[in-house]
Amino acid sequence: MLVDTQGTGTVDDALITRAVQEVFDLRPEAIIRMLGLRSPIYRKTAAFGHFGDPSFPWEKEDKAASLKDALRKLKM
Repeated sequence: MLVDTQGTGTVDDALITRAVQEVFDLRPEAIIRMLGLRSPIYRKTAAFGHFGDPSFPWEKEDKAASLKDALRKLKM
């Protein structure tokens, strides 16, 4: 896994990569569960797009605090 902010990040990409690896379970089955991909919502995504709707699981920001905490610990 690699994070590349194309030079726009305020935190080193390597630190972000490590924080993401700590916070997210990136195994395929875990991603399927986290995003609820076994419960398709095709009609809603087809009609109105799949970005910007807070009801979609991939739009949730519930991991932001965990990522910040992981970054703080890694910077120490």
